[in-house]
Amino acid sequence: MKFASTLVTTTLLASSAHGFTPALNAVGRNSMVLNAEKSTTTTRGDFLAQAASGMMMVVVGFPGMARAAKYGAIGAGPTGVLDPKDAIIDDEIFNSSNVQNALKAVKQYAAMVGEMKSSLASNSQVNLGPYLRKEFDFSKLRSSLNDLNSAFDEETQRGTDRLIRGIMQDLTELETANAQKEGIERSERRVANMNAKLDKLQTAFNDLLAFAAP
Repeated sequence: MKFASTLVTTTLLASSAHGFTPALNAVGRNSMVLNAEKSTTTTRGDFLAQAASGMMMVVVGFPGMARAAKYGAIGAGPTGVLDPKDAIIDDEIFNSSNVQNALKAVKQYAAMVGEMKSSLASNSQVNLGPYLRKEFDFSKLRSSLNDLNSAFDEETQRGTDRLIRGIMQDLTELETANAQKEGIERSERRVANMNAKLDKLQTAFNDLLAFAAP
């Protein structure tokens, strides 16, 4: 009888222990989940801190990047010449009649931008459309720009190509800004926008001509 009683008692204790096992397992799982979430949060925080630190090192280590953005995008590959003083010019090609004529034409285009600025200053309602279409023929302008660009070496052209594309884009934006419905006066805001487009175009021409300066 004593053996049977002991056996029953042992069986009940085993059943009770088994009954509490899921609860203990659940507590263990919850603890693991909380620890995992904590680890994930810490890892994410560490990553953001490391990323911020890395960006700061890039800015400190390469202070010329801000200036480089003016002449070309920043990337892993070559960005081209970033400063006109670093330009490499083929003297023989540069002194050819073809390139010299192109240089003269580009200087004239730059001067005409100044004339348009003066016209707008004298008359805020002036329509620059006819002048733009006549004097800034895209095919002729592009030809002159490309001829001038041919005097630079390949590395320099990576920078001047961006300036040339900028000039063509600025002209398109200027013509769009100039458009005005008949019978409606150009507002001060639109005048300011046109002046900004003209200034941007003037700067683009000047930046390109700086590469051909003696």
